[in-house]
Formats: sequence, structure tokens, C-alpha cells
Amino acid sequence: MKGKNTPRVLCQNRKARHDYTISETIEAGIVLTGPEVKSLRNGGGNLKDSYAVIKGGEAYINNMHISAYDKAGMHNMDPTRPRKLLLHKREIEKLSSKVKEKGLTLIPTSVYLKGSLIKVELGLAKGRKSYDKKQAIKERDVLREMEREVRKR
Repeated sequence: MKGKNTPRVLCQNRKARHDYTISETIEAGIVLTGPEVKSLRNGGGNLKDSYAVIKGGEAYINNMHISAYDKAGMHNMDPTRPRKLLLHKREIEKLSSKVKEKGLTLIPTSVYLKGSLIKVELGLAKGRKSYDKKQAIKERDVLREMEREVRKR
């Protein structure tokens, strides 16, 4: 049985760890409307091609798709509208300086329920080249083979 504070993943960006090298992760709250929360709880979220930006001392997530909740009627919003992220001012300043200084990008890796709150996990990411992706796949395959050999014994 899951505990009260065990996070339940609502949607993930599976390609993020393949396309980017994620150096650091941070948890943020997100401002949503009622129908968006219902849709996310029903599995209507998609993080593909989404990213976070910092504008005017506030963080926003762009291109995060949340499907329209069918029972909401006219109260549904634009599915890919920018949504505000809830972070402390110090956290925003720290992330802003890293993004400007090192050429990193803020990528949402997952959206999950923590208690009754919806949280977003952001990763500070650096893009991978195609040969880096191939190398990562080879390393993962080697580790998988070693684990199989250990289990056989």
C-alpha cells in the first residue's frame, strides 16, 4: 500500500534523459485551473517538446500539453498555454544564472502528485550530440548484459 506522501507520476518526459544530460533537478509547484487538474489526474498530460523559461523574475513552463477535460464545457483553457511555476525567489535567481552562464536549458522531466498537490520536476539539461546518445545506449546495454550474467549464477 502506498503512503500518503508517495508521489504518483501523472506524466513523464521519457525522451528528456535520452536527448539531454541532466545535471541537477528541482521540484516546483504549478499554477493550474480546476479542469486542468482533473485532466492531469486522468492522464491527459504530455511533456513532449516542453521547456521552462524565466521571464521577469518568474518561471513559466511552455508547450506543456494538458488535454481538455470533457466535462468542463466552456471552462477549458488553451491546452498549450504558458503555466506559471511556483519557486522561491532564490531558486529562480540560481536557475536563471545557471541558464544564462552555462548555456543550460530547463526541461520538465515529470509531473506528479505529492499528497494532493501537483508538482513538476525540472532538470537543468545540456543537449547531447548524436554520438553521445549512441555511447549512452551502448553503456546501458553493457550494464544490462552484466546484470543478466549475475542473475544467471
